[in-house]
Amino acid sequence: MPLSARHALVTGGLGTIGRAYVAALAAAGIRVTVLDRPGGKAPPGIEFLGVDLNDLAGTEAAVSEAVADDPIDILVNNAALIINKPHEAFSLIEYEDQIRVNSSAAFVLARVCAPAMKAAGWGRIVNMTSITLTGQWDGYVPYVASKGAMLGLTKGLARELGKYGITVNAISPGAVVSEAENRVFADRLAEYNDWVLDRQCLKQRLQAEDVANLLLFLVSDAARMISGQNIAIDGGW
Repeated sequence: MPLSARHALVTGGLGTIGRAYVAALAAAGIRVTVLDRPGGKAPPGIEFLGVDLNDLAGTEAAVSEAVADDPIDILVNNAALIINKPHEAFSLIEYEDQIRVNSSAAFVLARVCAPAMKAAGWGRIVNMTSITLTGQWDGYVPYVASKGAMLGLTKGLARELGKYGITVNAISPGAVVSEAENRVFADRLAEYNDWVLDRQCLKQRLQAEDVANLLLFLVSDAARMISGQNIAIDGGW
């Protein structure tokens, strides 16, 4: 079956990287549904599903209903909360919010979407991890913990779902130029930009479109024998 016959669900599809994912998938002829916060609006020609991923039971119910007669072939777990401050400044609620949205929701969505993939004998699940797993970043303890959970989820799902022709991989982006970056480092953006380039082998900033190109490869049949991997795209960090 060509990619043009596939249906993809992209969480966090209205953010910088999410929009690049949606554009790349749509350009390949894939029908795309964006899952993001209620009240959002997808680009023309793209379906939108407003869901609060912090509500795991509500997420499971809403997505189950949406895909009951319209199964998902490609699941991209991209949505994430990211906050920068010292670990002792995080409340337990803030920590749990990031775990739920950044990783627990991916477990829920995989559970909803995998049965149809199994029945079809084909599926792609791509989870977002992060360069922060290298331990070289301060102020992201809940975020890093959530991305570590995503890596474990990727490995476990790849083992269980491989027999059904489903690949499960993770993408670990480096420092992508994004709205989130501009927000988190608003008071020191030039300094942060220099810090990133100093650590990268390649002296150009990583763009969302670069990461989207990797996603497009992983969901294609060219990557049919790649599963259980965490693939970094970080400019050679």
